[in-house]
Amino acid sequence: MTLIRPFRALRPAPGRAAEVLAPPYDVLSSAEARERVAGKPWSFLHVSKPEIDLASDLDPYDPAVYARAAQNLDRMVDEGVLVRDARPRYYVYRLTWHGHRQTGLAAIASVADYVTNRIRRHEFTTPAKEDDRVRQIEAINAQTGPVMIAYPATPEIDARLADAAKGDPEVDVTGDDGVRHQLWPMIDDDATIAALTDAFDALPALYIADGHHRSAAAARVAAARGGGDSEHNYFLAVLFPDHEMTILAYNRVIADLNGRSQEELLAALGERFAVEKSSKPVEPASPNVFGMYLAGQWYRLTLPAERVPADDPIGRLPITLLTRNAIEPLFAITDPRTDKRIDFVGGGRGLGELEKRVDSGEAAVAFALYPTQMADLMAVADAGGIMPPKSTWFEPKLADGMVSHVLD
Repeated sequence: MTLIRPFRALRPAPGRAAEVLAPPYDVLSSAEARERVAGKPWSFLHVSKPEIDLASDLDPYDPAVYARAAQNLDRMVDEGVLVRDARPRYYVYRLTWHGHRQTGLAAIASVADYVTNRIRRHEFTTPAKEDDRVRQIEAINAQTGPVMIAYPATPEIDARLADAAKGDPEVDVTGDDGVRHQLWPMIDDDATIAALTDAFDALPALYIADGHHRSAAAARVAAARGGGDSEHNYFLAVLFPDHEMTILAYNRVIADLNGRSQEELLAALGERFAVEKSSKPVEPASPNVFGMYLAGQWYRLTLPAERVPADDPIGRLPITLLTRNAIEPLFAITDPRTDKRIDFVGGGRGLGELEKRVDSGEAAVAFALYPTQMADLMAVADAGGIMPPKSTWFEPKLADGMVSHVLD
């Protein structure tokens, strides 16, 4: 078995991609997905979030939901909206957003290498979400949500992908969110396939960026179906060079001040941080700097350098620094996974969203963080560590429906 290999993608028929491509299943609520598919009978959300076609009060984990996913996928194939390539290929998938461009390889990746941690993860998964993806895969006998993976910058691979993307793409669609999705399904000659396969096999590790539940679910399905070189022992992925990937900040809002007045909170923060008022929103420029919005006022919080553990890949993360110096000691929040007083705001929403949450009274205080860096994520994964919850927000995101992996 190889680290990656080509596959026969199930994908939109020529000219149908704009009708099919959809945001990842896990970035929309069911209500948002229902609104998104209005007038779009071929949106892939009918497969990835099939509860939108059933009663709104139905449990989204009900068996009827997964049965509907299979029906909807079969209908898209029967109507010729989705077609399957005749022979295995690699596919070049490019994302462009706000002037940023990243070019990756759509392939299937080895479950065995995931199990042995050569394909490295950095997040815990939750059983309910894993179970959901397992049921989805089993119901439709396919993997439809690609896992986003980073590979260490390798000039040979980068050059081959750039060369493959010189011609006109077969798919060129810009979504409602402004993300441009392009696909070149042209790598099907044996020599190029072998060269790319060998180049990836030479890498020491790959790193899951986005899609921990999808990869974990694929591994469970593979274990249940048995070993060998079958399709179910690989999972759908798009692999990007680490230097092209973008992580946005994952900011925090907290519902109350844990019994303190605003003045008392500022005084307590002053014992750990240098606290300065700011006349404008504070977007941190380094890991030890934080923006704080409190009672209509922005502050810059700077943690002294001696409080940053340089030799600890988890301890030096921005969210760890904020947690250990403010969130835990001052707000008594020790488990952000379960404490309802804290919430998470993806950096794509901007600092204005933090102001909105506080000004509306939904939160008492908000913190803006410096984005986690790819080098830090990889260092944590290499050390076998687990990132704190909600540490990374990758943008842009892959589309569901661009390529799917059928488990023959």
